[in-house]
Amino acid sequence: MTGFGLVLWGGVLVTVTGVIGLVASGVYAWKLRQAAANDMELRLALQRGVARNLAALFVSVLGLMMVIVGIALR
Repeated sequence: MTGFGLVLWGGVLVTVTGVIGLVASGVYAWKLRQAAANDMELRLALQRGVARNLAALFVSVLGLMMVIVGIALR
């Protein structure tokens, strides 16, 4: 396997990690909405969830860029 193949499969791994993070973020938000005591607590908790969601999205996009680079340079 060449270096570009490693970039490709590394990108796949990073992308899958990001997608798992996105799913976990969605489950987190869903559980919060089910157990919300009041509106202010829900807002504060969802703000923390948004940060996690954006981090997972960034990881996923970074992985997709690695996949594209691996394919293009192959």
